Amino acid sequence: MTFLPGLSQPAPPTMVVWNSAMTAYNFGPGHPMAPERLDLTARLARSLGLFDLEHVAVEAPEVASDAELETVHSPEFVAAVRRVSDDPTSPDEARGLGTDDDPAFAGMHEAAARLAGGSLLAASAILDGSALHAVNFGGGLHHAARDRASGFCIYNDSALAVQRLLDGGIRRVAYIDVDAHHGDGTESIFWDDPRVLTISLHESGLTLFPGTGFANEIGGPQAEGTAVNVALPSGTGDAGWLRAFHAVVPQLVGAFQPEAIVSQHGCDSHRIDPLAHLNISVDGQREAATAVGNLAARHCEGR
Repeated sequence: MTFLPGLSQPAPPTMVVWNSAMTAYNFGPGHPMAPERLDLTARLARSLGLFDLEHVAVEAPEVASDAELETVHSPEFVAAVRRVSDDPTSPDEARGLGTDDDPAFAGMHEAAARLAGGSLLAASAILDGSALHAVNFGGGLHHAARDRASGFCIYNDSALAVQRLLDGGIRRVAYIDVDAHHGDGTESIFWDDPRVLTISLHESGLTLFPGTGFANEIGGPQAEGTAVNVALPSGTGDAGWLRAFHAVVPQLVGAFQPEAIVSQHGCDSHRIDPLAHLNISVDGQREAATAVGNLAARHCEGR
């Protein structure tokens, strides 16, 4: 049995979604969303022995079905992705397919749907109790909206995981996003759903894509107050970032009382990320991840 460092309680059963087929999500040479980052992450985790821990199960994802994708995306959008995937020379820029951010490539649908399938697998493990924690480090594609790709994101696996939990009987889900960019796609999908609290802590849209995520964005008429945005100035470091997190996130989660938490931990808040302008360290990122885990333990029976 594995125990948490310095503590007497056993480590929670954890699923890690990983298979080398996930690196097929590849927008081409020179694109910032380099698939090598996934392989490097897996290699590092394996070299540290994380994949060999008794409480950790590594599972390969399946390609999500159209029916699964359509729980958060429109059928027309899924069909458009399939068309562009089959013929990358015919982009659909109105739906964000074949743009500079999301270049079209052969097999794009299957590659994106596999990443989506990973987060669906993770959510299903939470529902059936085989895992309390689940990780898809190839996911977090939070810019994709119901009917449009955006910001390197084709299908929104984070939203799919939230919806899977709701469809599986979870009554309230908190979505916590600490990527450098505003989690606009996930927010928009659940904009008018009072069962989902979306919290995004990000660099201000005044200086960073997608240019949204301000304090006046609070949710739709049926769900006012369930969209929360903390926009931070360029250059914010660990102290300011964590102070903002701890001043807002625990209190809101405690008031909302979710039954599960889905979190997005984009590493682009790090100080050397070439596209964003925050000044966060690995230690700061780890503190935020630990805090999210503590909130799950306090409010969601670890989920």
